[in-house]
Amino acid sequence: MPKWDNNKKILFTFVAMKIRITKHDILLLGIQIVVWLVLILVPAITTFLSTHNWIDSWHALKLAANITSLPAGIYFLNYCVIVPLCYYRGRRWLFFLINALIVGALVWLFFFSFPDPQKIMDSHSNEQEKKMALITYYASTVFFFFEHIVMACLALLVHHVNRTREIKRQLKEEQHKRTEAELEWLKNQLNPHFLFNTLNNISSLIQIDADQAQDSIAQLSDLLRYAMYETQNERVPLKREIEFMQNYIDLMKLRCNERTIVHSHFSSLNSQLTIAPLLFISLIENAFKHGVSSNRDSSVEISLTTDDHLLTFVCKNTNYPKDEQNRSGSGIGVENTKRRLELIYQDRYTWEQETIDNIYQVKITIQL
Repeated sequence: MPKWDNNKKILFTFVAMKIRITKHDILLLGIQIVVWLVLILVPAITTFLSTHNWIDSWHALKLAANITSLPAGIYFLNYCVIVPLCYYRGRRWLFFLINALIVGALVWLFFFSFPDPQKIMDSHSNEQEKKMALITYYASTVFFFFEHIVMACLALLVHHVNRTREIKRQLKEEQHKRTEAELEWLKNQLNPHFLFNTLNNISSLIQIDADQAQDSIAQLSDLLRYAMYETQNERVPLKREIEFMQNYIDLMKLRCNERTIVHSHFSSLNSQLTIAPLLFISLIENAFKHGVSSNRDSSVEISLTTDDHLLTFVCKNTNYPKDEQNRSGSGIGVENTKRRLELIYQDRYTWEQETIDNIYQVKITIQL
């Protein structure tokens, strides 16, 4: 007895693994059972509402149960066993073979259970009645055949629709995981890049004004605290991001000489807006890196405004590209910014950039 129980447990585990039953599958199966029960009950309910006779309703219920029992059995046999174990296991030939054998068995039982065609014809005296009886007899056989085909195909169709939906759901989950992983990689790449450029600026400032450099280090500490801790969330308050950018611009202005004009304008009337952290800092870095010259007139203009949920960021600067010997840390930030915009605000942003009369401009609009 214990051995038999163990064998049953192994068998049930094997079948469950093969069919891969999930809660969704059980729910879907329950819905289908309810649908078939409704098909059986509707004639009885309709009969009672029209005749108010329980006996007539009971007869209607039995008739509906007799008519639907065979197609329902064929359907659930295919849905629960034949389709998942044969069709979707690389043995489609077995799916067709089993169904063909079932059809053959049903046709044989039909012929075995009903009278011989000749006896049916002999039971009628009128020739017209004999022909109609014979036609009805063979039509019933054909009906059994097509009924089985329809039920098997219906079971296969429901499985296919459910399987397609599940595959799409899994693909969407995988895409979401890949997107999160890529965003995390981009953020991890951005932080060292930001730190690298900022330390270079502080290093230059030390040679000019040591006291000011000390104050700037304290300001840098606040910037790094925000970059390292407050930006771990997917979104940060736009107000905090604006404070961060303004502090960074103030820090960058310290290394600019009297020939450089820096203007910044930030305006956001909606305090509830949030944004992806450190989204524009690379563009601001590049504006100072490639837009400021020590011996020529230079200008940097940065603005961020919001209109309801539409954010507009504009960065303009004179265009003094660095030579090949002085391109440390360049190129990483802009590509990261474009990629993050595509991943986070896909179909909800625009990117425009142009260079006119030695003025480089990039304009980004985002529907937050």
